[in-house]
Order: sequence, then structure tokens, then C-alpha cells
Amino acid sequence: MPDTIERPKFDPEAFRKARSGRNIALGLGLLAFVVIVFAVTVIRMGANAAPHL
Repeated sequence: MPDTIERPKFDPEAFRKARSGRNIALGLGLLAFVVIVFAVTVIRMGANAAPHL
């Protein structure tokens, strides 16, 4: 059994880059969700407004 356990090296730049990538992916996912909800809302409202003209 080893006497000491070697800890992995902590690279702050790699950590920041990984976090930035996750933030961008989360932002794009949120933007896609908002666009889909907006499109569905416009389509549903347009379908309900057309017969009342």
C-alpha cells in the first residue's frame, strides 16, 4: 500500500475553459427552448385568429 496519495494537478485555465463551454451550451439550449415556445405560441394564436376574420 502506498504511503502517500498523489493528488491530480489542478489546472485553473482548463477548469475555466470547461465551465465556459458548459455555460455556452446551456445558453444555447435555453435560447432554443425560448424560440420553440415562441414559435408554438405564434402558430397556435394564428390558428385561433384565422376563423374570426
